[in-house]
Amino acid sequence: MLGIIKNVGHWLYRVWFYILVAVPIFLFFPFLLATTISEKTYPQFFWLARNLWARPILYGMGCFPKVVREQRMDRGKSYMLVANHTSMLDIMLMLHVSKNPFVFVGKKELVKIPIFGFFYKRVCILVDRDSVKSRTGVYRRAQRRLDQGLSICIFPEGGVPDEEVVLDSFKDGAFKMAITHKIPVVPMTFYDNKKRFSFTFYSGGPGRIRVRVHQFFETGILSPEDTSTLREGVRDVILEELI
Repeated sequence: MLGIIKNVGHWLYRVWFYILVAVPIFLFFPFLLATTISEKTYPQFFWLARNLWARPILYGMGCFPKVVREQRMDRGKSYMLVANHTSMLDIMLMLHVSKNPFVFVGKKELVKIPIFGFFYKRVCILVDRDSVKSRTGVYRRAQRRLDQGLSICIFPEGGVPDEEVVLDSFKDGAFKMAITHKIPVVPMTFYDNKKRFSFTFYSGGPGRIRVRVHQFFETGILSPEDTSTLREGVRDVILEELI
């Protein structure tokens, strides 16, 4: 009987999450749509997404962020934001952590998610990981966004690993891009999102979600040959925190 009650609670917690995701989009749809008509208004869209969508979801789920910063981002400067990827809450938490407007680079499959996918495809840099042409095009689109003073966010594991995996291997893309565009890499460790809202349906629950923003990795003097060294250095920093 206790198991049934717990499963019902987990089911309701999931349903509540999707309600929280959808309701702000419906409420603020005209404003969200207006700020996605042009790339020039993306900072306004980012503000809406951060303050009227991501934060209500986190707090509404009873997931209260605690952010420790070893270094702070400068306003108006572009960065490459990277973190471990374990939960749908990662998107909301990343928006909470960074005041600097950034653009997600993410897989195109997410456009299929009802409601969320409509705006996702309008404001994110989409990549088809099976297409060399698509992966190459990401660099061009990212350059345009960086020229606009924005930052880029990539979850370098390339997807959500199996839950027993502490931290999967990192793909090169984020680090190649950071070196090419000479922007600092900002590593972040998300400690609790897997526990709070994993991809296992009957799991999760409210509580603190902790983030550590680590010291930045500068790329100004690096060359493409340093990609693997940068990649593994960033991964080691995050992995050390997780274990």
